[in-house]
Amino acid sequence: MPTKRSIFEAVGDTPKQAAAPGVIDAKSGGARRGIRLWLMTLFALVVVMIVVGGLTRLTDSGLSITEWKPVTGALPPMTVAEWETEFDKYRAIPEYQLQNKGMTMAEFKVIYWWEWGHRQLGRFIGLVWAVGFVGFLAARKIPSGWTQKLLFIGVLGGLQGFIGWWMVSSGLEEGMLDVASYRLATHLGLAFVIFGFIAWYVYQLGRSQSALLQARRSGDAGLARLGSVLIGFTFLQILLGALVAGIDAGRAYPDWPLMAGGFLPPQPFDLQPVWRNFFEDDGLVQFMHRMAGYILFLFAIFVWLRGRKSANDQTRFAFNAVMAMMFLQMIVGIVTVIYSAPWQIAILHQLGAVILWALVLRARFLAQYPIPQSIRGTLE
Repeated sequence: MPTKRSIFEAVGDTPKQAAAPGVIDAKSGGARRGIRLWLMTLFALVVVMIVVGGLTRLTDSGLSITEWKPVTGALPPMTVAEWETEFDKYRAIPEYQLQNKGMTMAEFKVIYWWEWGHRQLGRFIGLVWAVGFVGFLAARKIPSGWTQKLLFIGVLGGLQGFIGWWMVSSGLEEGMLDVASYRLATHLGLAFVIFGFIAWYVYQLGRSQSALLQARRSGDAGLARLGSVLIGFTFLQILLGALVAGIDAGRAYPDWPLMAGGFLPPQPFDLQPVWRNFFEDDGLVQFMHRMAGYILFLFAIFVWLRGRKSANDQTRFAFNAVMAMMFLQMIVGIVTVIYSAPWQIAILHQLGAVILWALVLRARFLAQYPIPQSIRGTLE
């Protein structure tokens, strides 16, 4: 039973109980480092997936497999008869009849392997996610509050597989030579969403929960809000780029800064109904991508100037990196247009979008969770 304290006893005479360090981290538990390494593996695989997907599109290989078999499709044709069966299926679609009539078996195999490799990589990514998630869950090593986040990535991955087939199926319809551009934009957009969530989780797991809470107290709310707008604007530009890619609009007007000698492309609203022009007219789609790029670049300059005022060295460096990559990406985009989007430059432009996306997310993260530093610089 506790003893009563005398009213004459000094308050300072009572010993204080010291706060136990790392209480928040102890409660969250889990194998943060192991999960981070697993997510970094997924991060790298998704980057490869985006690049392979771009090459599959640029080589016109996406419609070479005309069925969706998530499990049995993992095995490619093994015999001459099986190859003939697959080729017959391809011969039945409009792309072959209107564009590739007379293609040889050897030529078909080239585009088939691109699409099969793209789908196989998707299966492998799903397997890496499933093994990691189930393993950490069974070992009870997932930190508190992270089970739903990690499961969410898997759900998005499954949805991405379905959307991929939804996209491909649009190119099998009568009169279609390519997939529908808006479905391609949905497919690529979701890939960047998945990539973005994985990147954000990797950034979060790079520090302890208590360190993040402490860092947030010194975060720059205004800069973080600007960073959020920059994320949204960058994502919009990525979607517009996907629309350009979906209808090969990057090859339509190889002059810059004008388009066919004018500010607007010729007859930008010829298609009926009018809304189709915003998805299917190569001139108007490229024009939208150009204009959005200019506006994004100007807004990025504004955010960069604001970011340069940050008192944190790492935060300033992050926004400097964004601005440098933004400038490089714009230059590569202009070169892509001038040279009519050869696959070597076009895929470099797509990879640049991936790098820029990761850098924008990193800058936004550091605006909210700056790395602690001493007066002289960043703390170790």
